[in-house]
Amino acid sequence: MSRFEAFCSSTSRQIGRFCADESGATAIEYAMIAAGIGAALAATITGMGSSVKTTLYDKLANLL
Repeated sequence: MSRFEAFCSSTSRQIGRFCADESGATAIEYAMIAAGIGAALAATITGMGSSVKTTLYDKLANLL
């Protein structure tokens, strides 16, 4: 077996192991879930922000 054949064989084995490795998939899935929750919270707060602010100021004005 020549050096080139040994190199190709070794490289193909390493690429095969890399493609079969799924250990990082869970971390990526959790990051995507966290990003989705963050986006939903940001959209909700932005959408309700002015009404909550108005309600809060009305409550404070009634207390004074």
